[in-house]
Amino acid sequence: MADPTLTLDNIGNAIAAIAALGTASMGLVDAFKVLPGGGPSRIGFGYIESGLLPFIQQIFAGPGAPHANAPTARPELVYDQDLVIRTLRSNWINGVDKSAQKAKAKSLIHLGLNQGSASNLAAVAGVDAAALQSLAAKMSNGGTAGQTELNVLGQFDTVLSAVLDEAYERADQKYRNGCKAIATILATVLGIVAGVLIEGGLTGVLTGAAVGLISVPLAPVSKDLVTSLQAASASIQKTNKVKV
Repeated sequence: MADPTLTLDNIGNAIAAIAALGTASMGLVDAFKVLPGGGPSRIGFGYIESGLLPFIQQIFAGPGAPHANAPTARPELVYDQDLVIRTLRSNWINGVDKSAQKAKAKSLIHLGLNQGSASNLAAVAGVDAAALQSLAAKMSNGGTAGQTELNVLGQFDTVLSAVLDEAYERADQKYRNGCKAIATILATVLGIVAGVLIEGGLTGVLTGAAVGLISVPLAPVSKDLVTSLQAASASIQKTNKVKV
Protein backbone atom coordinates (compact mmCIF):
# COMPACT_ATOMS: atom_id res chain seq x y z
CA MET A 1 0.00 0.00 0.00
CA ALA A 2 1.38 3.39 -0.93
CA ASP A 3 2.29 5.81 1.81
CA PRO A 4 -0.60 8.33 2.02
CA THR A 5 1.63 10.95 3.60
CA LEU A 6 4.00 10.84 0.64
CA THR A 7 1.07 10.99 -1.78
CA LEU A 8 -0.42 14.05 -0.13
CA ASP A 9 2.95 15.76 0.00
CA ASN A 10 3.45 15.12 -3.69
CA ILE A 11 0.02 16.52 -4.47
CA GLY A 12 0.82 19.62 -2.41
CA ASN A 13 4.10 20.10 -4.26
CA ALA A 14 2.33 19.68 -7.60
CA ILE A 15 -0.30 22.27 -6.65
CA ALA A 16 2.40 24.72 -5.58
CA ALA A 17 4.30 24.20 -8.83
CA ILE A 18 1.20 24.63 -10.99
CA ALA A 19 0.22 27.76 -9.06
CA ALA A 20 3.72 29.14 -9.53
CA LEU A 21 3.26 28.82 -13.29
CA GLY A 22 0.01 30.79 -13.04
CA THR A 23 1.65 33.48 -10.92
CA ALA A 24 4.55 33.74 -13.36
CA SER A 25 2.13 34.08 -16.28
CA MET A 26 0.28 36.91 -14.54
CA GLY A 27 3.66 38.54 -13.99
CA LEU A 28 4.34 38.33 -17.72
CA VAL A 29 1.00 40.02 -18.41
CA ASP A 30 2.06 42.86 -16.10
CA ALA A 31 5.37 43.09 -17.96
CA PHE A 32 3.50 43.51 -21.25
CA LYS A 33 1.98 46.73 -19.90
CA VAL A 34 5.19 48.51 -20.99
CA LEU A 35 4.11 48.03 -24.62
CA PRO A 36 3.13 51.18 -26.54
CA GLY A 37 -0.29 52.42 -25.53
CA GLY A 38 -0.31 50.48 -22.28
CA GLY A 39 -0.67 46.98 -23.69
CA PRO A 40 -3.13 44.95 -21.57
CA SER A 41 -3.80 48.03 -19.43
CA ARG A 42 -6.07 49.35 -22.18
CA ILE A 43 -8.43 46.37 -21.92
CA GLY A 44 -11.90 47.48 -20.88
CA PHE A 45 -11.51 51.19 -21.62
CA GLY A 46 -13.83 50.83 -24.59
CA TYR A 47 -16.78 50.48 -22.19
CA ILE A 48 -15.83 53.77 -20.51
CA GLU A 49 -15.39 55.63 -23.78
CA SER A 50 -18.63 54.37 -25.32
CA GLY A 51 -20.58 54.97 -22.11
CA LEU A 52 -19.47 58.57 -21.66
CA LEU A 53 -19.12 59.58 -25.31
CA PRO A 54 -22.77 60.71 -25.62
CA PHE A 55 -22.17 63.23 -22.81
CA ILE A 56 -18.73 64.28 -24.03
CA GLN A 57 -19.80 64.77 -27.63
CA GLN A 58 -22.68 67.05 -26.63
CA ILE A 59 -20.35 69.26 -24.58
CA PHE A 60 -18.30 70.10 -27.64
CA ALA A 61 -21.09 70.18 -30.22
CA GLY A 62 -22.10 73.46 -31.85
CA PRO A 63 -20.63 76.96 -31.98
CA GLY A 64 -20.82 77.45 -28.22
CA ALA A 65 -18.34 74.69 -27.47
CA PRO A 66 -16.05 75.54 -24.53
CA HIS A 67 -12.88 75.13 -26.60
CA ALA A 68 -13.90 77.77 -29.14
CA ASN A 69 -12.15 80.63 -27.32
CA ALA A 70 -9.37 78.55 -25.75
CA PRO A 71 -5.71 79.59 -26.16
CA THR A 72 -3.80 77.71 -28.84
CA ALA A 73 -0.23 78.07 -27.55
CA ARG A 74 -0.49 74.51 -26.16
CA PRO A 75 -3.15 72.83 -28.31
CA GLU A 76 -2.63 69.52 -26.49
CA LEU A 77 -3.90 71.21 -23.30
CA VAL A 78 -7.01 72.76 -24.83
CA TYR A 79 -10.19 71.55 -23.16
CA ASP A 80 -11.77 69.57 -25.95
CA GLN A 81 -13.08 66.08 -26.62
CA ASP A 82 -9.61 64.65 -27.25
CA LEU A 83 -8.28 66.01 -23.95
CA VAL A 84 -11.17 64.49 -22.00
CA ILE A 85 -10.71 61.08 -23.63
CA ARG A 86 -6.93 61.19 -23.16
CA THR A 87 -7.33 62.08 -19.50
CA LEU A 88 -9.80 59.29 -18.84
CA ARG A 89 -7.62 56.80 -20.75
CA SER A 90 -4.47 57.85 -18.87
CA ASN A 91 -6.18 57.38 -15.50
CA TRP A 92 -7.46 53.97 -16.56
CA ILE A 93 -4.11 52.74 -17.88
CA ASN A 94 -2.31 53.96 -14.78
CA GLY A 95 -4.72 52.12 -12.48
CA VAL A 96 -5.95 55.17 -10.58
CA ASP A 97 -8.48 54.35 -7.86
CA LYS A 98 -11.83 53.67 -9.54
CA SER A 99 -13.78 56.10 -7.36
CA ALA A 100 -11.25 58.82 -8.18
CA GLN A 101 -11.59 58.06 -11.88
CA LYS A 102 -15.37 58.39 -11.69
CA ALA A 103 -15.05 61.69 -9.82
CA LYS A 104 -12.61 63.02 -12.44
CA ALA A 105 -14.92 62.00 -15.29
CA LYS A 106 -17.89 63.68 -13.62
CA SER A 107 -15.86 66.85 -13.02
CA LEU A 108 -14.78 67.02 -16.65
CA ILE A 109 -18.39 66.69 -17.81
CA HIS A 110 -19.58 69.29 -15.28
CA LEU A 111 -16.87 71.61 -16.60
CA GLY A 112 -18.54 71.49 -20.01
CA LEU A 113 -22.01 72.27 -18.66
CA ASN A 114 -22.82 75.74 -19.98
CA GLN A 115 -25.60 77.57 -21.79
CA GLY A 116 -24.50 76.15 -25.13
CA SER A 117 -24.38 72.52 -24.05
CA ALA A 118 -27.09 72.39 -21.38
CA SER A 119 -29.93 71.49 -23.75
CA ASN A 120 -27.93 68.74 -25.43
CA LEU A 121 -26.79 67.29 -22.11
CA ALA A 122 -30.33 67.42 -20.78
CA ALA A 123 -31.50 65.41 -23.78
CA VAL A 124 -28.83 62.76 -23.19
CA ALA A 125 -29.70 62.46 -19.48
CA GLY A 126 -33.44 62.77 -20.00
CA VAL A 127 -33.93 65.74 -17.65
CA ASP A 128 -35.68 69.10 -18.02
CA ALA A 129 -33.72 71.06 -20.64
CA ALA A 130 -35.10 74.48 -19.68
CA ALA A 131 -34.25 74.04 -16.01
CA LEU A 132 -30.73 72.79 -16.77
CA GLN A 133 -30.14 75.67 -19.19
CA SER A 134 -31.39 78.11 -16.56
CA LEU A 135 -28.93 76.61 -14.09
CA ALA A 136 -26.08 76.94 -16.57
CA ALA A 137 -26.97 80.59 -17.18
CA LYS A 138 -26.99 81.33 -13.46
CA MET A 139 -23.67 79.53 -13.01
CA SER A 140 -22.01 81.59 -15.74
CA ASN A 141 -23.48 84.86 -14.43
CA GLY A 142 -22.77 84.22 -10.78
CA GLY A 143 -26.46 83.94 -9.93
CA THR A 144 -28.06 81.81 -7.24
CA ALA A 145 -29.69 78.59 -8.37
CA GLY A 146 -33.27 78.00 -7.28
CA GLN A 147 -34.71 74.76 -6.00
CA THR A 148 -35.92 73.75 -9.44
CA GLU A 149 -32.44 74.13 -10.92
CA LEU A 150 -30.87 72.26 -8.00
CA ASN A 151 -33.37 69.45 -8.43
CA VAL A 152 -32.60 69.06 -12.12
CA LEU A 153 -28.87 69.11 -11.38
CA GLY A 154 -29.42 66.31 -8.87
CA GLN A 155 -31.33 64.33 -11.48
CA PHE A 156 -28.59 64.93 -14.03
CA ASP A 157 -25.92 63.77 -11.57
CA THR A 158 -27.92 60.67 -10.69
CA VAL A 159 -28.13 59.64 -14.35
CA LEU A 160 -24.47 60.46 -14.93
CA SER A 161 -23.42 58.48 -11.85
CA ALA A 162 -25.41 55.47 -13.07
CA VAL A 163 -23.72 55.66 -16.46
CA LEU A 164 -20.31 55.96 -14.78
CA ASP A 165 -20.98 52.98 -12.52
CA GLU A 166 -22.04 50.77 -15.42
CA ALA A 167 -19.14 51.86 -17.63
CA TYR A 168 -16.40 51.43 -15.03
CA GLU A 169 -17.74 48.19 -13.55
CA ARG A 170 -18.04 46.56 -16.96
CA ALA A 171 -14.61 47.89 -17.92
CA ASP A 172 -13.08 46.52 -14.73
CA GLN A 173 -14.66 43.11 -15.30
CA LYS A 174 -13.40 42.99 -18.88
CA TYR A 175 -9.91 44.07 -17.76
CA ARG A 176 -9.68 41.34 -15.11
CA ASN A 177 -11.06 38.65 -17.40
CA GLY A 178 -8.88 39.80 -20.28
CA CYS A 179 -5.70 39.66 -18.20
CA LYS A 180 -6.64 36.20 -16.92
CA ALA A 181 -7.28 35.01 -20.47
CA ILE A 182 -3.90 36.28 -21.69
CA ALA A 183 -2.17 34.75 -18.66
CA THR A 184 -3.90 31.42 -19.30
CA ILE A 185 -2.72 31.42 -22.91
CA LEU A 186 0.84 32.16 -21.81
CA ALA A 187 0.70 29.51 -19.09
CA THR A 188 -0.63 26.95 -21.55
CA VAL A 189 2.14 27.66 -24.04
CA LEU A 190 4.79 27.45 -21.31
CA GLY A 191 3.20 24.29 -19.95
CA ILE A 192 3.22 22.61 -23.36
CA VAL A 193 6.86 23.55 -23.91
CA ALA A 194 7.79 22.15 -20.51
CA GLY A 195 5.70 19.01 -21.08
CA VAL A 196 7.35 18.30 -24.41
CA LEU A 197 10.83 18.83 -22.94
CA ILE A 198 10.12 16.59 -19.95
CA GLU A 199 7.86 13.83 -21.32
CA GLY A 200 7.85 14.40 -25.06
CA GLY A 201 5.22 13.43 -27.57
CA LEU A 202 1.47 13.77 -27.27
CA THR A 203 1.52 12.94 -23.55
CA GLY A 204 3.77 15.89 -22.85
CA VAL A 205 1.59 18.21 -24.92
CA LEU A 206 -1.62 17.16 -23.21
CA THR A 207 -0.11 17.23 -19.73
CA GLY A 208 1.46 20.65 -20.31
CA ALA A 209 -1.78 22.04 -21.74
CA ALA A 210 -3.80 20.77 -18.77
CA VAL A 211 -1.32 22.23 -16.31
CA GLY A 212 -1.35 25.59 -18.10
CA LEU A 213 -5.14 25.79 -18.27
CA ILE A 214 -5.64 25.28 -14.52
CA SER A 215 -2.60 27.22 -13.31
CA VAL A 216 -4.08 30.74 -13.42
CA PRO A 217 -7.37 30.00 -11.60
CA LEU A 218 -5.46 27.76 -9.16
CA ALA A 219 -2.87 30.39 -8.19
CA PRO A 220 -5.06 32.51 -5.83
CA VAL A 221 -6.23 29.47 -3.83
CA SER A 222 -3.09 27.33 -3.97
CA LYS A 223 -1.84 28.35 -0.53
CA ASP A 224 -5.12 27.34 1.11
CA LEU A 225 -5.17 24.04 -0.78
CA VAL A 226 -1.61 23.17 0.21
CA THR A 227 -2.31 24.12 3.82
CA SER A 228 -5.41 21.92 3.81
CA LEU A 229 -3.45 19.00 2.37
CA GLN A 230 -0.74 19.43 4.98
CA ALA A 231 -3.38 19.42 7.70
CA ALA A 232 -4.94 16.28 6.18
CA SER A 233 -1.53 14.65 6.03
CA ALA A 234 -0.89 15.42 9.68
CA SER A 235 -4.29 14.03 10.62
CA ILE A 236 -3.66 10.80 8.75
CA GLN A 237 -0.29 10.40 10.45
CA LYS A 238 -1.88 10.82 13.87
CA THR A 239 -4.66 8.36 12.97
CA ASN A 240 -2.12 5.75 11.85
CA LYS A 241 -0.19 6.18 15.12
CA VAL A 242 -3.34 5.65 17.13
CA LYS A 243 -4.11 2.46 15.19
CA VAL A 244 -0.63 1.13 15.87
